[in-house]
Amino acid sequence: MFGKAISNLMIKPGKAPVFETPDKFGLEYEDVTFEAKDGVTLSGWIVKGSTDKVIIQSHFGVQCSRCGFTQEGKGMMKNSLWTSDIHFLNQAKYLVEAGYSVLMYDLRNHGDSGQGASKWITWGQDERKDVWGAVNYISNHPTYSNASIGLLSICMGAASTTFAYGMENDMKEFSNVKSMIAVQPLTYDYFVKAMGLPGFLINSGNKVNEQRGVELTGDSFLPYAKNLTMPVMVIQNQNDPMTNMDMVKQYYNDIQTEKEMLWLDLEKKRGAAYDWLGKNPEKILILLFLNQNILDVL
Repeated sequence: MFGKAISNLMIKPGKAPVFETPDKFGLEYEDVTFEAKDGVTLSGWIVKGSTDKVIIQSHFGVQCSRCGFTQEGKGMMKNSLWTSDIHFLNQAKYLVEAGYSVLMYDLRNHGDSGQGASKWITWGQDERKDVWGAVNYISNHPTYSNASIGLLSICMGAASTTFAYGMENDMKEFSNVKSMIAVQPLTYDYFVKAMGLPGFLINSGNKVNEQRGVELTGDSFLPYAKNLTMPVMVIQNQNDPMTNMDMVKQYYNDIQTEKEMLWLDLEKKRGAAYDWLGKNPEKILILLFLNQNILDVL
């Protein structure tokens, strides 16, 4: 019983509604659908800015959708992650105002996107095919096919992107991808340990995960950091209680391209950095404009 409850908390979909739309933020947008590499139908928005530079945002997992995190219906995660809703459209707004278009989409088994071959959330393993689908969609879009692409990859989005570059060889053929911002990459093992669960409960949850066909233990996406081909900026709240800073440092150290590390000093909650991302345009835009070796999409 306890193992099923833990597994449900970690990999069961249905907790991530699309709870708002860009027009609430005064943004022009288009509803879009496109296919992941394995044919799963993904749902999203193109929030319209320029046609020559596009940010593709991949969100964090289980509790999140393209537009962010809402506390409604979150149960025990309601306040442990963050104390209010997190609005990813905040960063979409300032990115559009700075001249970018933004593709915001729901990973499989999240929001309005379709179900994958597995009905469970796999922490980036299957979702890597969604990242491929998003990049392929923009790369072949009649309006944006000549645009430079920056990847804004948040938590499981960072894992999915890293898996994609490690396991999908043709990701390297997308030469229009110029950069990646990885926000708080996280492996499952460190997350469940940081939650303070005793070992027997973690093991029970892992057994149910395995029965459901989802293997989450081990190094996860970390061995593939070396396969990233673009300049990478890693952003991490140094006070985040739900991860291990040595793991984040390992991920950063293993990246073989140009890279930069941004440590934040925020509240001791995982969601603090996700909320910060939408509320600090000055910091992000300074990084975008001045560090063109990190995000050369200008």
